[in-house]
Order: sequence, then C-alpha cells, then structure tokens
Amino acid sequence: MSATRAEIVVVAMAEVFRGDGEVVASPMGLVPQLGAKLARLTFEPDLLLSDGEAYLLTTDGVVEGWQPFRKMLDTIVPHGRRHVVMGANQLDRYGNQNISAIGEHARPKKQLLGVRGAPGNTVNHRTSYWVPRHSRRVFVEAVDVVSGVGYDSAAKAGASAQKYHDVHRVVSNLGVFDFGGPEHAMRAVSLHPGVTRDEVTAATTFGIDFGGTATSREPTDEELRLIRAVLDPKNLRDKEVPA
Repeated sequence: MSATRAEIVVVAMAEVFRGDGEVVASPMGLVPQLGAKLARLTFEPDLLLSDGEAYLLTTDGVVEGWQPFRKMLDTIVPHGRRHVVMGANQLDRYGNQNISAIGEHARPKKQLLGVRGAPGNTVNHRTSYWVPRHSRRVFVEAVDVVSGVGYDSAAKAGASAQKYHDVHRVVSNLGVFDFGGPEHAMRAVSLHPGVTRDEVTAATTFGIDFGGTATSREPTDEELRLIRAVLDPKNLRDKEVPA
C-alpha cells in the first residue's frame, strides 16, 4: 500500500463532507482542515471554507468572501447550513461529547476547555468528530460532562433540540463510525486498512455494531498528489497520525 495511515485518515475525513454542497465547513484541527480542503479540491467544489473570524477562503488562503462571525451566528449556525468537525476528550455510544472536564463536575480531576460552542453546534447543524488516538479513555460508557449533544440527550430535550441535530461521523486513527445502530448507537462504517475489529473493541469501552463494516478506501493518485504536494508538503499529518 503506497498510502500511509495518515493519508488514509485524511481521505476518510474528506469523505465526511461528501454530499454537503454549499455549506460552511468549520474543521478544527490539522486532519479535519486537510480533509475539508481535499474535499473542496475534488468532489465538493461548493464547500465554503472560513478562517473562523471574518473571511471565506479558497484552499490556498485567497479571500473570496466576507462572513464575519456575528453574521455566521445570525445566518448560518441556526439554520443547518454548517458542518463543524470538533475534537472530543470523551465520546459515548450515542454521540455525547465531552470537552469540558474529567471527573465529577463539582470537583473535576481535570479542567478542560469548557463546553464552548459544542451544545449550539450539535443542535443547530451537522457535527462530526475527530479522534487522533482511539482509546478507552475517549470512547467511554458515559461522558462526565455533556458538551456536544448526543442522540439520547437530544431526544430528552425535545423537538427543538432535534430539528437540525445531526451527529454525522466520528473519524479516528482506527476507523470511521456513525450512529446508525439501534437507537442511534455507534456503529463502524469502515476500518482503516490493517485495523482489526478486535483492535477497535479493545480500544472502546462499549459495544460497537460491526454489521456491514467496510474497509476505508485508499487515496487516488490525484488525492495523494494533492495531499503530499499541495495541502501538506511538510508532512505534518504523520505527526498527528503516526504510521
């Protein structure tokens, strides 16, 4: 196989945006950014990329539009026209995410970012997650703090929380997962080449549905060229996802 694990993951992240069309992509982190840019350069040319503050940009950083954050909050975020990719310190089987604190909320063992924009992201538009190191510390039976809203939490909150709620994909260094299992439980969409079900099971505290699991696709020659020569010539991807 000519592609590295990192390049497989970048392509898997690009596939997260397939079919989105003209929406604002907000990829947080190196691999999500590479995936969004690769998607725009190949099969999703209408994808809108933002600098996060005021401008819409091309994949090489040329300004092509003005979208200040206040306008983003008024016209994009509440109407399902955005796809954000966030990280996660904890994720459970129903897509609840924690980036706030580890341990009891009143006296946490570790204080993290806080809930930030995670609740609003998950109830207002499509949300995916990037986990560079798939482990039992991240994929937990129950998150300590609900930051991003999972399917069971959205159901408890009622119709207003479910209108645009769409936890779409989780991409990790081991595979791609969605919430198409019973009662929106996590299932494996694909495992990256060389990854086994036993490896994923050992790195996850809850059961994952492996019915219909495929193998993550390898990059095309053109995608490899774009990743290596255009998007990440300094090979930073291998620091985030070691071979």
